[in-house]
Amino acid sequence: MLRTRVIPCLLLKNESLVKTIKFKGYNYIGDPINTVRIFNELEVDELMFLDIFASKENRNINYKILADIANECFMPLSYGGNIKNLDDAKKIFEIGFEKIVINSNAFDNLKLIEKISKYFGVQSVVGAMDIKKTFLGNQRIYSHHGKVKQNSEIVDWAKQLENAGIGELLITSIDREGSWEGYDIELTKSIAENVQVPVIANGGCGKIEHIGEVVKKANVSACAVGSMVVYQKQGMGVLVNFPDRRKLEETLR
Repeated sequence: MLRTRVIPCLLLKNESLVKTIKFKGYNYIGDPINTVRIFNELEVDELMFLDIFASKENRNINYKILADIANECFMPLSYGGNIKNLDDAKKIFEIGFEKIVINSNAFDNLKLIEKISKYFGVQSVVGAMDIKKTFLGNQRIYSHHGKVKQNSEIVDWAKQLENAGIGELLITSIDREGSWEGYDIELTKSIAENVQVPVIANGGCGKIEHIGEVVKKANVSACAVGSMVVYQKQGMGVLVNFPDRRKLEETLR
């Protein structure tokens, strides 16, 4: 197992896997169950599934597809997407997921994280922040799949999530998501150096070197990868894959 976790971050829409670019539109990737089987063969350490439209559309959690995923998957799983209360979390953990990801609903109910964290432990809750630049060039937090701008300051909100009881923090650069241009180092570092919980960088990874760069320069504990593990190359067709572990280890030294 790699010291720095590299986590495929897979986007769910209904019962299909999709991929977006800067949170806009989406391309069909494939069936999540078949994709899990491939990642089983590749011996990936961890998988993250995010239902990207669940909060925006206020849809109920699709427990059936989560159960199908958990029954097929050999590695630890996390799920995010319109988790509203402790009962939702209980059902997800009963299905077989190890972590849940809370994003949009925390803005209306920060105590949701406190309740889940106290019941299941801080290691079970990942707080998530989606961030993009405004027309004036300022970085702001957005919720509901990038549709609702929040007033909270970035570092202040990260600390609030930490104090509420998260065990990890997922930072997604909307401007970099699906771009293959690399992580937003400056953004990620500015948050990671102000919190005590492990930080997961997300958005923009296009090659192994991007992983090494964000780990070394932004001091993150893990990297989420999307396009790089579901496409052959930028602009080419779907191919579920995972970076060569030796090359990863060399990059992370």
